[in-house]
Amino acid sequence: MAGLVVSGTQVSYIGQDCREIPEHLGRDCGHFAKRLDLSFNLLRLSTGGKARPRAGRRCEHQRLGRESLTKSLEGLSAFGSLEELILDNNLLGNDLVLPGLPRLHTLTLNKNQITDLECLLDHLAEVTPALEYLSLLGNVACPNELVSLEKDEEDYKRYRCFVLHKLPNLKFLDARKVTRQEREEALLRGSFMKVVKPKASSDRVIASPENHYTPLPAASRDLTNHRGVLGKCRYVYYGKNSEGNRFIRDDQL
Repeated sequence: MAGLVVSGTQVSYIGQDCREIPEHLGRDCGHFAKRLDLSFNLLRLSTGGKARPRAGRRCEHQRLGRESLTKSLEGLSAFGSLEELILDNNLLGNDLVLPGLPRLHTLTLNKNQITDLECLLDHLAEVTPALEYLSLLGNVACPNELVSLEKDEEDYKRYRCFVLHKLPNLKFLDARKVTRQEREEALLRGSFMKVVKPKASSDRVIASPENHYTPLPAASRDLTNHRGVLGKCRYVYYGKNSEGNRFIRDDQL
């Protein structure tokens, strides 16, 4: 098969612009492959696919049949012994659905279109219980300067803390080894590190002429209804430069 490279238990199918995993790839290689590289393709949610449903603020995964499972990754079901999966530089988003991969310890999803971090982590905790290495660089869900100049190191530290709270067995996250201090921090504060983004919706209050705020009293809003006050004021200055004092010398005081 053109584009297919096999080396022992390592299978690579890189840069073939495929939108779903070819059926014959799983049929020919699924029974022995331990490492599968599908980077630089066009894997994404199919048109008829269904997103994982939400219950309140928590993701729940329903049992998806072949007609509703993400067809792009449906072929992974044939790779029961998979230990490493490379899905970098694809078009995978929040609707990413993986089959159960009990032996998978390495997963890289760099440079995809994932924005919902919590939903992804809940899914991975369910289907990849042996996961030890995870990389999400280049996704909006991973806040760093690769995706936004507005993010800084503090944003990335909070992200790591939240990921380790959800996946405590990780040994490597992105390009860094997980430290003992990070594990302790995740245990104590990880649940509070979720970043909640404000929704850009109709919740915004749009100012209208009827509700326009002004600090001025109501009587002063109409320029044609001016109420002025005319009076007389006497001003007396008693400073050192007053008219009387400026003609007196110091030796006369």
